[in-house]
Amino acid sequence: MNRKNWQTYIERQHPDYGKTVLPVHFAADMVVVIPCYNEPGLFTTLHSLLEAMPPKIRIATVIVFNSSVRSTREGILQNRKSFEEARAFAATHNTKEQYFLPLLFEELPRKHAGVGLARKIGMNLAVQHFFSTGNEQGVIVSLDADCTISVNFLTSIYQAFLRNNRLNATVHNFFHRVELQNPSLERAVRQYEDYLRYFRAMLQFVGFPWYHHTIGSAFAVKADAYVRVGGMGRQQGGEDFYFLQKVFALGGIAELHNVWVYPLARFSDRVPFGTGPALQKILNEPDDQLKAYSPDAFKALKQLFDRKDAFFGKEQAEVEPMLVTLHPALQQFLHANAFLNDIADCNANSASLAAFQKRFFQHFNAFMIIKYLNFVHPDPFPLVKITPSHVQY
Repeated sequence: MNRKNWQTYIERQHPDYGKTVLPVHFAADMVVVIPCYNEPGLFTTLHSLLEAMPPKIRIATVIVFNSSVRSTREGILQNRKSFEEARAFAATHNTKEQYFLPLLFEELPRKHAGVGLARKIGMNLAVQHFFSTGNEQGVIVSLDADCTISVNFLTSIYQAFLRNNRLNATVHNFFHRVELQNPSLERAVRQYEDYLRYFRAMLQFVGFPWYHHTIGSAFAVKADAYVRVGGMGRQQGGEDFYFLQKVFALGGIAELHNVWVYPLARFSDRVPFGTGPALQKILNEPDDQLKAYSPDAFKALKQLFDRKDAFFGKEQAEVEPMLVTLHPALQQFLHANAFLNDIADCNANSASLAAFQKRFFQHFNAFMIIKYLNFVHPDPFPLVKITPSHVQY
């Protein structure tokens, strides 16, 4: 633990969100953070956590009930009801090895209120706790209030970090629960899961080093790595994607394929993108079929990534002729986004090929890949229907 960096990070955070702290005497090994807004099913999640509690590992669970100045009265009242029930739940179930801490935040500012800020509040509290207890190996587990988990969830995450002190984050498997036997919802969510796995597989195929899933309820991060990347953002949606891209760039990422999260599948418009809006979009399609980026677009991108090492140490005039055999649409995209300037920056700031490669993907990151994919779809690459042959893990 670089205590100076941790202390600097803690001091920069909003003081009003850190008045409640986890007790130092508990000295958690891991802290599970659950943002919660208008979630009557929260206690399904908490009981699932109880069933997964391992012996001799101290687990704290922070539930961040949050609402904004724009929240509905129904949502606010549900939060208050659940908060009081969570306090009673904690009083019943807190022991020397498990500690539940419900927190209630209301009238959060319109500009920042949402799931990102709620995660940030809980995760910052975890950092403060690990700092106070001197636990440089502390782990923050991200979960949502509509999830159940596999019984090995907490144990396997803890052991993964225990076995490898260079591990910065773990990414977990997922399978959405569908309740009330809703065939349309079932079909939509399985398509969405296939799309997520397809996109991950394609990122790995093209040689992108940070290809892992970015799902808010399916990752854990070492507290030190959390501090090093500046903590969770306050985005009102997609906060998991933005945060994890920074963490992935640190390296030391493990995919735990036998650790499962089971989020509840449902339609939702709480955030501009994510599972809920994606499911609604699928149902709005004329043929009830989710479309995905073409494999051919990824193949074209792979050609560029495969030859990136040849750009190391080259002047712009030498790099430009090396691009002419790429797909014309990719060439247009590179020209429109000043790719040669990016290569010049990589070479100007890289003393080795390894440094060049890392800087290359800082420029051509996940945001740039999505920008490219949107640039070349639907012309010249048409969107495609996902088939089982597309999907890998």
